[in-house]
Amino acid sequence: MKAMTIQIAPSILSADFCNLERDLKAIESADLVHVDVMDHHFVPNLTLGEPIVKRICEVTDLPVDVHLMIEDPDRWAPGYAQAGAASVSFHMGATHAPVRLARQLRDMGCRACFAVRPAEPVEPIFDILDEFDMILVMTVEPGFGGQKFLANQMAKVRRLRDEITRRGLSTHIQVDGGVSPATAPVVAQAGADVLVAGSAVYGASDRAAAIDNIRNQAQSAYRA
Repeated sequence: MKAMTIQIAPSILSADFCNLERDLKAIESADLVHVDVMDHHFVPNLTLGEPIVKRICEVTDLPVDVHLMIEDPDRWAPGYAQAGAASVSFHMGATHAPVRLARQLRDMGCRACFAVRPAEPVEPIFDILDEFDMILVMTVEPGFGGQKFLANQMAKVRRLRDEITRRGLSTHIQVDGGVSPATAPVVAQAGADVLVAGSAVYGASDRAAAIDNIRNQAQSAYRA
């Protein structure tokens, strides 16, 4: 498999929402900024919506990676692409027409990504993998930050990486939940190349150093 460069996407769910622009500037050395959109229906939490995502896109030079934990993404996801998101993830079980939505997002110049919760298998999406730019594997239950990393999800990441490699696809694998300098090598060795880190970055006094540490730990262990 051709080596990929590890990408780090700090999650602003762990940022200070009253000082969000400041906290966006603190992660300028990252590759993406990860924005969790929750509607208090698909998951038991409420965060932010399209107007704030649009403003985030206006004030950061980083590509904005939006994770929609919402009902009816078929209706709402295109609005986030229009707001400036570089990539939009939506969940298995929330969408009625995943391929149609993925193609619509791609037609808008946005990367289409499919998200999988811990209890969900990845095998049902193998037949449509080529419709997606990235698969997001949740290593915590979606809804809240700061949860404990679920190591049992690494088998899922490995199966997904094997299928991507077998078919010669360029699909990225993103992992979100409990990523830290300690878990980053485990995640990367399993085959993930985009790592979302929230409290491990924003809980550090030096955010840039935390990003570099996670990236270096992951890159040295990345599955070849």
